[in-house]
Amino acid sequence: MASFPLRAASILDAAPTGLTLRPATDDDMAFLRQLYAASRHDEMAAVPWPDAAREAFLASQFALQHAHYLSHYACAAFLIVMEGTRPIGRLYVDERERDLHVIDISLTLADQGHGWGSALMRVLMRQASARGKGVTLQVSRFNPCAHALYRRLGFIEAPGGDAAYLPMRWVS
Repeated sequence: MASFPLRAASILDAAPTGLTLRPATDDDMAFLRQLYAASRHDEMAAVPWPDAAREAFLASQFALQHAHYLSHYACAAFLIVMEGTRPIGRLYVDERERDLHVIDISLTLADQGHGWGSALMRVLMRQASARGKGVTLQVSRFNPCAHALYRRLGFIEAPGGDAAYLPMRWVS
């Protein structure tokens, strides 16, 4: 599996109170695989496969996603979200000419619903504003909770997208 690029600095120079951000390393792969699998739990629950087949499928899908992110976003910041010494999520951000693009933001199921995602996005939005940029992302059309979160934060639908993903953009 491809390795994370080595970067000393992150795109964010601050984190919400109670959290820290650090660059992802290859040592994080087991956590990231589990995080990915958990993010697809509801979807996979409807698939009548044995557990071993589900796990193999999710491992292969994670490997493909990881390779895609590294090849298409070679200059991105791949960050692990930490609460104390415990990893609770990932935040992958690509700095573009006009925007900071959120490639992925995921939190463990146990850490969702506590305001961490909103807090991370607000920090990212402040960083973008300080750089004279907006923030873009793509949200699954099948995730109404995420739609509501981004709308509360001031994101609007952007042109484009496909049957699975809705592009959204925030501008200060």
